[in-house]
Amino acid sequence: MESHTLIKLCVIDDMKMVVDMISQKIAWLDHQIEIVGTALDGEAGLRLAQQMKPNIILTDIRMPRMDGLEMTQAILEASPRTKIIILSAYSDFSYAQQAIRLGAFDFVKKPFAIDEIVSVVLKAKLACEMEHKEQIRLKEMEQKIKESLPILRQEYLTLLLHHQTREASARQRWEFLGVDLEPKDFVIFIVEIDQFMDKYQALPVQEIELIRFSLQNIMEETITSMTTGIIFREAINRYVVVMNCKDDQIASEIAEACCLNIARYTRFTVSIGVGLGVHGIHELPHSYRQALNALSYHFYTEGNGVFSCVNMAIGQRGIPSYSISKEQDFLFALRSGNSDKSQHLLEEIFNDLVDIVPLPEPQYVENVCYELSSKIFRLMLEKFPYETVHQMETKMNEFKSKSQPTLQEFRTLLKELCLEGCAWIEKERSHESIKIIHQVKDYIRANLHMDLSLEHCSRQINLSQGYFSNLFKKVLGVSFQQFVIQEKMEKAKNMLIDDFQVQEIAQELGYEHRRYFSDIFKKHTGMTPSEFKISSQGRIQS
Repeated sequence: MESHTLIKLCVIDDMKMVVDMISQKIAWLDHQIEIVGTALDGEAGLRLAQQMKPNIILTDIRMPRMDGLEMTQAILEASPRTKIIILSAYSDFSYAQQAIRLGAFDFVKKPFAIDEIVSVVLKAKLACEMEHKEQIRLKEMEQKIKESLPILRQEYLTLLLHHQTREASARQRWEFLGVDLEPKDFVIFIVEIDQFMDKYQALPVQEIELIRFSLQNIMEETITSMTTGIIFREAINRYVVVMNCKDDQIASEIAEACCLNIARYTRFTVSIGVGLGVHGIHELPHSYRQALNALSYHFYTEGNGVFSCVNMAIGQRGIPSYSISKEQDFLFALRSGNSDKSQHLLEEIFNDLVDIVPLPEPQYVENVCYELSSKIFRLMLEKFPYETVHQMETKMNEFKSKSQPTLQEFRTLLKELCLEGCAWIEKERSHESIKIIHQVKDYIRANLHMDLSLEHCSRQINLSQGYFSNLFKKVLGVSFQQFVIQEKMEKAKNMLIDDFQVQEIAQELGYEHRRYFSDIFKKHTGMTPSEFKISSQGRIQS
């Protein structure tokens, strides 16, 4: 009751002198109290109380037509908060006590002093004000509870999904919170926005909230058209749906409809895991765990799908495996830098992992993939310094920070690690090859006097003739034989310019016959040795 609000007071007594004294001789307004009416009998007093609804009533116990007791009872039945003060003579004290038992606030014995009346009325006024404040507090609390109900319901449902409870206590709380579902026959499904954390986490808060609201609205409309359900957010990218449904197949169809409508009306897709139906509130954790397990199987897809326990023999799964020899073959191919073979073996390993019905537990396959990536990393560390391999480790750590990677993302990661490793090995091998061929090139130039055959030179570096021949041409761009002849002819030219005799040059370059050397020289330069010598000296042959 606000401080400026007047307390309403009625005075009822069959003696007009008493009524006038109380109503007129006391400055009630100084106490924020207003006389709103007086009456001289019980019936008139009751009508007055019904009409004016006073906060406080001063009334005699003995009055004509209706005594104070009867009137008190009638008033308090209609308005229990009215403070009734009984005015009674000593001889009527037993009646006053009876009035108190009926709910009267207090009594004053006649004869009384003005101060006594003021004191008891102010006492009643204080009680009215305290009650009013309590009413305001209770209304505010009720309003807060009303505003908090959606959150309280969500918190309660979350507790029910994660903790076992007794049916009776759960139902009582269910009714208190006004959960808008029948307390029986439930199915739970869990909805997750695909790739949300990876693709959309950087968006502004307002945009993320708009996205989540839009998706929830679509699901609510879809579910409401088919059954009764409640949707609440469990995480930034996840919703939980609790709905009334007796048929597991129909529950799957509702989930499919949600998935379809979201893909149709938004640029997002969702994955949904559907648990089996349960009868009682206390069984909700079973359906929730099943839905969560079913949702984990979107690991095998790129999303936009429904995974139901109805169609999945969860709990009866074999453990997939691939042979250790296949893994060893893969690591050997990787170690040798054979990109094609290592990728082929990697694909076979993946096929072995998932080529089982029903599909294996996603967590198992994830663990195998992480283990294989670690083995690739360790193999690279054996061959290269940590500074080189660090970028591979960084890529692996970034991948591990992803939220719920899919099988395809694991395939892509391992393929990239494989290609990257093979590229490093090929690059390293290329450097070694270039070094070896340049060593052979120096050897050839230092030994032009020898019979430099392909067999002889390949033997110097412990390579097969075929591999050496191909490697030589790949590095220098000419065949081994062409290079040897080229080098010999270049030296021959220099020796001719230095005025060596043709016979001397042939012997120096390992040719047994002077004529054979001359034929090769002419074929290579278009001139005989003598013609080249004359030409180089600037003389014209006559």
